[in-house]
Amino acid sequence: MGVDPLTDAAYRHCLQRAAAHYENFPVASRLLPRRLRGPIAAIYCFARDADDLADEDPRSVGQRRQALQALQQRIRTLAAPESETEPQWRALADTVQRFDLPRQPFLDLADAFLQDLEKTRYADFGEIMAYCRRSANPVGRLLLHLAGAATPTNLAHSDAVCSALQLINFCQDLRQDFAEHGRIYLPADEMAEYGVTEDHLRAGISDVRMRRLMQRQYRRADRLLRSGAPLGQALRGRLGLEIRAIINAGARVLWRLEQQDDVFSRPRLRRRDQWAILRHSLFPPRRRTTPR
Repeated sequence: MGVDPLTDAAYRHCLQRAAAHYENFPVASRLLPRRLRGPIAAIYCFARDADDLADEDPRSVGQRRQALQALQQRIRTLAAPESETEPQWRALADTVQRFDLPRQPFLDLADAFLQDLEKTRYADFGEIMAYCRRSANPVGRLLLHLAGAATPTNLAHSDAVCSALQLINFCQDLRQDFAEHGRIYLPADEMAEYGVTEDHLRAGISDVRMRRLMQRQYRRADRLLRSGAPLGQALRGRLGLEIRAIINAGARVLWRLEQQDDVFSRPRLRRRDQWAILRHSLFPPRRRTTPR
């Protein structure tokens, strides 16, 4: 890392945490430039902690709200890394300081998780996209700032990719989000249009109405992912390869979802999927930007 031993150990702690949590989409993978792996893992740990406060913490909603607000305040007042005793915060302070990262994306992430404590239904797709702008897009924006590539065009493409990946996660986590947290990340107006009720999610009913509704969600996520795919070509070297791998992994999960009769079954990428992702990332098709 080229930093002091304590900060270097803090980054290793963040990398271990990132590696220990399974994700369909790569997190601080070996495809990334070495200099960015630790900083990305530090950002991931912040997002993971905030997410866990919203979803896993056993305390009351009020206590979790206070904890998330405390995270936001800690970001606002984040100082030099040597003043931080917790490893993930020491690494994050060093990352923010060395790369001069904006604080707003971190605040937006925590704000999205604060919303999760209260809001469990979404009237229309516009409300869902407003949530994605805070729950997903900040991560891509921080990555571009780390890489010194936060141009307006790159940021717009990154927002499209991150929002698409968030929508794909909503699609593959239908059962878990409803059963564990009582949340439905589907537009209520579109549910009504297709004749889908909350009973479909409660009982896991994958009938023709539910499948038609979900095919609409898949097509929308696919269009959004494709619109942001030029980012993988705009960024050079290992970072561009990582971005293409993330985009192709998202497309592969979406493809798996489209093939399933049971819309509530969560796909897990297999070895042949991983090979397809790598192949299309190393040798992007000329006319298609995502593998099918």
